Amino acid sequence: MDYQQLKAEIIAYSKEIGIDKIGFASADPFLELKNRLIRQQELGYQSGFEEPDIEKRANPAVLMEGANSIISIALAYPSKMKTRVESKKGERRGIFCRASWGLDYHLILKDRLEKLEAFILSKVQEAKVKAMVDTGELSDRAVAERAGIGWSGKNCAVITPEYGSYVYLGEMITNLPFEPDDPIEDQCGSCTKCLDACPTGALVQGGQINAKRCISFLTQTKDMIPEEFRDKIGNRIYGCDSCQTACPHNKGKDFHFHVEMEPDPETAKPLLKPILSLSNREFKKKFGTAAGSWRGKRPIQRNAIIALAHFKDETSVPELIQVIENETNPVLKGTAVWALSKIGNEAAYTALIKIKDREKDSEIQTEIAKALKKIERKRAN
Repeated sequence: MDYQQLKAEIIAYSKEIGIDKIGFASADPFLELKNRLIRQQELGYQSGFEEPDIEKRANPAVLMEGANSIISIALAYPSKMKTRVESKKGERRGIFCRASWGLDYHLILKDRLEKLEAFILSKVQEAKVKAMVDTGELSDRAVAERAGIGWSGKNCAVITPEYGSYVYLGEMITNLPFEPDDPIEDQCGSCTKCLDACPTGALVQGGQINAKRCISFLTQTKDMIPEEFRDKIGNRIYGCDSCQTACPHNKGKDFHFHVEMEPDPETAKPLLKPILSLSNREFKKKFGTAAGSWRGKRPIQRNAIIALAHFKDETSVPELIQVIENETNPVLKGTAVWALSKIGNEAAYTALIKIKDREKDSEIQTEIAKALKKIERKRAN
């Protein structure tokens, strides 16, 4: 088998099926990554969403017997909406990060990887392959960096010369011995714009992130968001793009190569108040095909409440009262109480007084008492 010829044929075919960049890497253990992951674990910087077995994340041979090479792919996604919708008084909107615009990228990448796998097997029937996206064990970024897709930026994203960091990544382990491509030299230099732009200081230093402080992580949790972070979240209801939009390598980068990635503005930048009363069925219908729906509706509803508080949207007081009175979820109830204290107008204060007498949950009662004191302090000043 002429593997150089096969590699050229795979590259040509990848362009036919809508893969924007492809690279080849060895399947040697990722020793530097392993050490970094151990250190992250020791510091408590991991999100908890990752594969817990570090050996699986850093050693392809553990995942597939006879692993010889890894094929890395990248698909560029849009950074701007073709049709814009405005957030205005009484009709405030939240925002999903760009990686959750359009169809769930896991499905898009899976489609491309399945086509690539079928092509390889048509050429080499005895080939073994194992494909994965970011829910898989391997680190997409480490593979892409080794395969020459881009370099690992100080914002912990892979930055490509062509598309910036606005790319989805996937990979395929194979037993075929492809010649590896050369990695790209780091081009961040002395720039620290991403670190400076991070709202919560989650980027501890270039290339190191404390995931538990990252807004993208916080918006995906199911618990109460610590108060120190709520004001930082703004109107983000899923994910965060601050470290990407600040990056000079992303300036002017906006690609619309894939129709399934095009955002529906009403989904990517939805009205906030209607989110609070969505049923599970309505949520799935509106947001179910987006990557940001994977944690279910309640984190999105909680984040929408925080966004309404960010705007100090007085018109949302009736909806927030409904949440406190009708919801059984203590996170939504508690966040709505906090939001009323942030809005702090007479209607919010009166509502909290009335709810205080009816609320049976002691923790929510404590939140209400704290909210009332906050409003009273504002009035005193």
